[in-house]
Amino acid sequence: MSDQVIFKNARIILEDEVILGSVSVSNGIIDSIDPGMTSSKAGIDFEGDYLMPGMVEMHTDNFERHLMPRPKVSWAEIPALLAHDAEIASSGITTVFDALGVGDADTDHVRGKGWEEVLSALSRCDEQDLLRADHHIHVRCELPAPNTVELFKPFIGHPKLSLISLMDHTPGQRQWEDIEKARTFYTGKKGWSLAKFEHQVEHAFKLQEMYCVPHRKYFVEYCQANHIHLASHDDTTADHVKQAHAEGASMSEFPTTMHAAQTAHDLGLLNVMGGPNVVRGGSHSGNVAASELARHDLLDIISSDYVPGSLISAVSRLVNDEILSLPKAISTVTYNPARATGLSDRGLIKQGLRADLVRMRMIALHTTGPQAIVKTVWKKGRQVV
Repeated sequence: MSDQVIFKNARIILEDEVILGSVSVSNGIIDSIDPGMTSSKAGIDFEGDYLMPGMVEMHTDNFERHLMPRPKVSWAEIPALLAHDAEIASSGITTVFDALGVGDADTDHVRGKGWEEVLSALSRCDEQDLLRADHHIHVRCELPAPNTVELFKPFIGHPKLSLISLMDHTPGQRQWEDIEKARTFYTGKKGWSLAKFEHQVEHAFKLQEMYCVPHRKYFVEYCQANHIHLASHDDTTADHVKQAHAEGASMSEFPTTMHAAQTAHDLGLLNVMGGPNVVRGGSHSGNVAASELARHDLLDIISSDYVPGSLISAVSRLVNDEILSLPKAISTVTYNPARATGLSDRGLIKQGLRADLVRMRMIALHTTGPQAIVKTVWKKGRQVV
C-alpha cells in the first residue's frame, strides 16, 4: 500500500458545503483539501463523483442477524462476523458499533446466550487484520430480563466497549405501546407461537417490577465509573428523557413521540432514528416518523438499525424530499454519531482527521428520484471495498 494517495476531481462533501476539488492523504490521514479541477495524471480521478466521510454506525443488529439468521439457527462466530463486516463496509460504513443484546428469558434467542465466543472472534479477526471496518461494541441491556447482569459479565473491562443502551421492551409501553404490533414482531421475527407470546406478556410486567430498577442502577453506575457512553431507548414521555438525562445519557435512541424528541433536544441529548424508518416513510412499530423529526430539526443521528444499506438510502430520501441539505444529511451518518460516541478523529473531511472515505455516485431511479450508491470505500487511506 502506498503511503500517499490523491482523490481528484471530486465533489467533496464538507461540513457545511460541497466543493469540487482534490483531497490528499498521507499515512492514513487527510493532509490537504484543494479546490478546483486538475489535469494532473497523479491520483484517483473521481470524474465528478462525490467524496464523503466514511459513515459511523452506532447501533446495528446486523451482527446478531448473521449469528442467528433464523429463529433457533446459530451460525459460527467468525464466518458470521466476516459476512457482517463485509456487508457493513460495502454499505459505506467505516466505523461500526456492533450492537449486542444482553438479557432474554428465551435462551433459544441470541440475546439469551453467552457472548464469550463472539468476543473472542472479534479479537482474533481484529488481531489478524481481517476486518474492513473499525469495530466497537455497543451493549444493549434489556432491563426486565432476570439474566441481564449475568450475561453482561464478559463485557466488563473490554477495551472495545464504549456504548451501553438501556432497554425495556415490556409490551404495552415505549416501543410496544400497540400490543398488536408487538404480537406481529415476536411471532414473526422471533418465531414465537401465539401461546408463547401470551404467556410472555402475562409475566412481563412482573419481571419489569422486579428487575428494572436494580438493573438500571447497576448499568448507570457502571457507565459513570468506566466512562462509557450511555443511551436511552424508545423514550415515549418527557419523564423517560428526563430520567435518562439525569443518569448521564448523551443520546435518545428511537424516541417514539415528537414530545420525547423535543424534550431530548431541549436537554441536549442527540436524537437517534432508524434508517429504515426514513426510507419506508414511517416506523414499523407505528411510532413517530423520522422524517417528521428531521422537518422540525430534531433528527441528529441516523442508525441503520437492521438494514446497513439504509444509511445511504436515508440520506438520499432526506435530500430528495428537500428536508435536509446534502451536507446536513451526511452529518447524521458521519460527524454526529462520531461526536456522540467520543470519536473526534473521524466523521468529517478535514485536514488532520482519519482518511475514512467513501466514493459516492448519484444514479437516477424512476420511482424515487436520485439514489446515492457506494462505489469505493477507504479506511485510513486503504481501499477496503
